[in-house]
Amino acid sequence: MAKFLNTSATNYYLEELIKDAKDRLILISPFLKLNDRMKELLADKNRLKIDVRIVYGKSELQPEEINWLKELTYIRTSFCKNLHAKCYLNEELCIITSLNLYEFSQVNNNEMGVLIRRPDDVDLYKDAYEEAQRIIRISDEVRISLERVTSEPENGTETGESLDKLTSSKLAQKFGIKTNELIEKLVFTGHLELKEGKHYLTTKGKEVGGEFRKSPKFGFYFLWPENLKL
Repeated sequence: MAKFLNTSATNYYLEELIKDAKDRLILISPFLKLNDRMKELLADKNRLKIDVRIVYGKSELQPEEINWLKELTYIRTSFCKNLHAKCYLNEELCIITSLNLYEFSQVNNNEMGVLIRRPDDVDLYKDAYEEAQRIIRISDEVRISLERVTSEPENGTETGESLDKLTSSKLAQKFGIKTNELIEKLVFTGHLELKEGKHYLTTKGKEVGGEFRKSPKFGFYFLWPENLKL
């Protein structure tokens, strides 16, 4: 039988749901924004090589969080337009709730939820799982670097690229290095500066043509001239 969850119970069972995932984990939430506890849980799932799918409708990740997620090879993210559902599943449990991912562990909010156990409510769990799979199918899978995997426009208009400017991840690919290595180099060369854990474009970075962009779909990112010299 389904179990009603209040705010504290939702937080508790969501953490247990993530920790107990042995085969798959699906996290559907309108906002992609992760606190430290959620990062810790996801990093552990990645170490255990658990297949994790995160579906979101808007990204509020900072550049350093994007780079962190990019290194987690077993976590895939998908963008779903007009997403408002909050649903979290592993192979045995499902939580349907008002709680967004970014509100996880914030017990001062007033939330409600329902816990569904697969062995107790086979049909109800099946219906929720199938709807989650449908949402995944209609969403666009996105690389952790926030660039489209499928149907990426040649002129880069989806990520705000111009014909002569590239996102940090694509510029890193051009140099044959990882995105976080490029970011470190840009800090070393003075094109970026790091303040309180966040990267900012410097005067030098702006002078060479660097740009800082924010997109509801792709979050925060930098654009750089294709011929940038490091």
